Amino acid sequence: MTRSEFEQKAHEMRREMMKVTTAFFARQQDAEDAAQEALAQLWRYCEHINPERNVKALAVRVAKNCCVSLYRKQRAQTDSLSAPSALQLQSTDASPQEQLEAVDAMRVMNEALALLKPRERQLFEMRQQEGLSTAQISQLTGIAPPSVTAMVSAARKKLFVELKRRLKP
Repeated sequence: MTRSEFEQKAHEMRREMMKVTTAFFARQQDAEDAAQEALAQLWRYCEHINPERNVKALAVRVAKNCCVSLYRKQRAQTDSLSAPSALQLQSTDASPQEQLEAVDAMRVMNEALALLKPRERQLFEMRQQEGLSTAQISQLTGIAPPSVTAMVSAARKKLFVELKRRLKP
């Protein structure tokens, strides 16, 4: 596909990408960022795209991948910021024992989450932390709903077994 062909189809591709990214992110700014990144990626490789291929489908796939990448980047930033600092612990009304137990519980949970396969962790977080339905997760990831259900269930079971093992007195 030539750059001029790409420019002619860019508006339509962006509209399709925005549908995907808006369904994925609650914040409009995040959706726009993901769509813009997807369009930029397609622009960089537009001369390698076969114009006879379904370009809309490719645009949607790239947009989904950008959503997942941006989501992971945000999660990594949130995870690093969510660990309680000494100042946060001092400002609570909890006793020092309770504060240490809370820190230890978060550490154990993060270690257990790290044992999940990347796809399991992604689906688990989308379901549990983002509150997305199985149908929404399926639409965003391209995984069939029964598979999403099975993978989330497997992730829950792995976490339960690992947490039970680690927290056993």
